Amino acid sequence: MDHNLGTMDWNVSTTDQNVRTMDSNLPTKDRTLSWWISIFAADDLWMTPADRFQYLLYMIQCFYYPLLAIVGVPVNIITVVTLTSRNCGLSKCVTRYLVAMSVGDLLVIILDLILRQIPIVYRGQFSFLRSLPVCNIHAVLLYAATDCSVWFTVTFTFDRFVAICYPKLKSKYCTEKSAAVVLGTVTVLSCLKNIIWYFMLLDQYWMENEPWFCDFTMDVMYSPVWATIEFLHHIITPCVPFVLILMLNALTVRHILVSSRARRRLRAHSSGEGPRDPEMESRRKSIILLFVISANFILLWSALMLYSIWGRMYDLGYRLIWLDPFVMELGFMLQLTSCCTNTAIYAVTQTHFRQQLKHLLKYPFTAILQLNTP
Repeated sequence: MDHNLGTMDWNVSTTDQNVRTMDSNLPTKDRTLSWWISIFAADDLWMTPADRFQYLLYMIQCFYYPLLAIVGVPVNIITVVTLTSRNCGLSKCVTRYLVAMSVGDLLVIILDLILRQIPIVYRGQFSFLRSLPVCNIHAVLLYAATDCSVWFTVTFTFDRFVAICYPKLKSKYCTEKSAAVVLGTVTVLSCLKNIIWYFMLLDQYWMENEPWFCDFTMDVMYSPVWATIEFLHHIITPCVPFVLILMLNALTVRHILVSSRARRRLRAHSSGEGPRDPEMESRRKSIILLFVISANFILLWSALMLYSIWGRMYDLGYRLIWLDPFVMELGFMLQLTSCCTNTAIYAVTQTHFRQQLKHLLKYPFTAILQLNTP
């Protein structure tokens, strides 16, 4: 077989890979919503419950992805504007991290959801993309934006860990300048790390539901060198962030529990004041924000991380377990949903942010009323 052929020929070369994507040999022009509905409703004996669930996810994606894009873009823009232009009761350091996370999520929505997933779902309407030789460039930008979005969450978690557990370092590390340096470093490293995709992938779009959305050569598919590089890619993002976030949160919780007990004993012996402690209340709000963001990231990224690592192991012959393709589809949906949830988290956990968000949303209507008032 010609090793320069893309993955469309790969389905002819090996029967094992045919199992990876059940519909990979079907004509892309026929995969409309009505087609998926007819397949889902068909009374075929060969179709398993996992198959039907996968087709159900395809149907949901036809509505869910456009709706997510319509909501996600303005929500993240509004979050950035609210955090940068108004006093939300957060330090400048924390504001920098939250703004960076929102910008990262916005880029993922544009590069992944709008320019990758929606064209895959509506293949017939976006078939012209196959003639654009820019897929490997798109992959570099997409994976760099994804890395930034993930690692911005890690840096924010570490910043709060230092602020809570090491008060002496707080004045030096937890500053606006340090946040800018850290975020800039993460951005540069993410871009440099993902340049490798330009050489791994071809410049033609594959338009299939797979972690790799560009064509690639069989040399890349079966090369131990490229496999190692891809494993490192998945380990660095998001496996290492998972471990770091869980470890930092565990250490933070331990420190808070120890310091809270000591502070309560000290207050009880010294002044006999009631249990209300303004400093501990402030700490509690910060911890709630940190933990909710961390839990949101871990829960919504787990399925895609599991399938991505398993998929590469399966390609290389490690086939101890089988994961149905619907795990990947569900993973994509959950991961993209995580890019639209932080605004809701801020609004629920931060009173000042919620108030400023209301003022910002009311501002256009207030301005119109003032213009119409004689």
